[in-house]
Formats: sequence, structure tokens, C-alpha cells
Amino acid sequence: MKQVYEVTTKIKDQLEAEPFINTVSFGSLNDVDLDKQSIFPLGHLTINSTSVATNVFRFNMSILVMDIVDISKEETTDTFTGNDNEQDVLNTTLAVLSRVLNIMQRGDLYTQKYQIEDVVSCEPFVDRFENKLAGWAATFDVVVQNDMTTC
Repeated sequence: MKQVYEVTTKIKDQLEAEPFINTVSFGSLNDVDLDKQSIFPLGHLTINSTSVATNVFRFNMSILVMDIVDISKEETTDTFTGNDNEQDVLNTTLAVLSRVLNIMQRGDLYTQKYQIEDVVSCEPFVDRFENKLAGWAATFDVVVQNDMTTC
């Protein structure tokens, strides 16, 4: 049985293929040194839970894609966009996350049997961590074949 290795590696490889991602991490987000600016933009993967059915595993997973928000030293002249690139970061990180999820919904990973069957909700975050970070978190179920024999 190697489903955990396979599903996490497939998603990691897809995140690493994104030109916008510098670093991909796995596990507890508390273990990632978010103070290092060189690691951003960052894709992070966690397994929240797993259910075992007769022929499949259903992994409930989360992907977070985030980047540092740059704040301009210039005076704020536009109250809508402010003096930072927060909207740019949210736009770009959502695009990256959407591409990865789409590949699991109907692309190469789907045909390789790493499939998301339901609609995925994505939640934006800003200032969630110590340095000013922004991005999106998506939580979803990935269905993977259970090739474990019962004999």
C-alpha cells in the first residue's frame, strides 16, 4: 500500500510544475519557517483525514497557496487598492490553485485516478500568519484506488 505517498507526490509534482511556486511543503503549517522570504510563493499540502471504502480511499486534503504582500512606502491614493499588492497576490494564488484543482478534476491527474469529484470551495486569507501573507486555501476530497488485497 502506497496511496499516501502517491497522492501527496502527485499533488506536490503538480504544484512544483507551476512557474509561480518556489517551494512546496507538506504536513503541519506550524513546521514551515514562514519568516524566510526566499520560500515564497509557497504551496502547502496537508492530509486532514482519510476514509476507507471497499475499492477506494477518500483523502480529505487542503492545499494552501500563498505569497508575501508587498507594501509600498508611497502615500495611499486609492482606497480601493490601497498601497500594497494584496489583490495581485490573491488573483495569482487563486489562478495557481485553480489550475492544480482543474488538473485533478478533468486533466492528467484525473485520468491517472487521482480524482476530485465534488465542487471545491476556496477560502481567501490575509494576515493569517506573522509576516503579511495572502493567498487561498482549498479543502477537498481526492478519491484514489485501493489496490490492497484482502488475502
